[in-house]
Amino acid sequence: MISSVRGLVLSVELDHAVIEVGGCVGLAVYAVPATLASLRRGEPAQLATSLVVREDSLTLYGFADTAARELFVLLQTVSGVGPRLALAVLAVLEPDALRTALGQGDLAVLTRVPGIGRKGAERLVVELRDKVGTFASAASGSAARGGGALRTQVTEALVGLGFAARQAEQAVDAVLAEADPASVDAPVDAASVDAASVDAASVLRRALTQLGRHR
Repeated sequence: MISSVRGLVLSVELDHAVIEVGGCVGLAVYAVPATLASLRRGEPAQLATSLVVREDSLTLYGFADTAARELFVLLQTVSGVGPRLALAVLAVLEPDALRTALGQGDLAVLTRVPGIGRKGAERLVVELRDKVGTFASAASGSAARGGGALRTQVTEALVGLGFAARQAEQAVDAVLAEADPASVDAPVDAASVDAASVDAASVLRRALTQLGRHR
């Protein structure tokens, strides 16, 4: 399985981008408009990916983070939901909004997705409500242990700058370990860091300092 790709963006089209990997292979990666809008031609990018294998095709789908990718995979466990429809769901609903709609059985929100009617929305709720609750709890636990989305965001930014993943994770963890919910300069237990209130740019700068580079 190809779980991620990193390289220069060769082109950005309406429904996919071409990312050069290893300096010699250009991979077409299908993604939602919001993810494609974050890519710039000629600049490095990293996406979490899911490879869908069919008898007559190999299609790579890309996501801004692993949470979106896991929801993409989870959606396809429902009968009648293929990769294209799963991607359409994520194009309309952000991961948090999707988890909330499934957890609360909000059919009105789910039927906003083209191709999903009331019966389809009911099937999604019945089959995924418990699973998405478990998924959300696991994500919450991960956030408490390591700064959650903020940790992932800064780590991926460092990897995009050329640092090894493990090296980047260690630098970010070191910064978060001394971060205060209101200021990155006040020490506090890393498990209590509120990812929403810590400035990602500040964490990135501190992590670069940890790595011996300044932005």
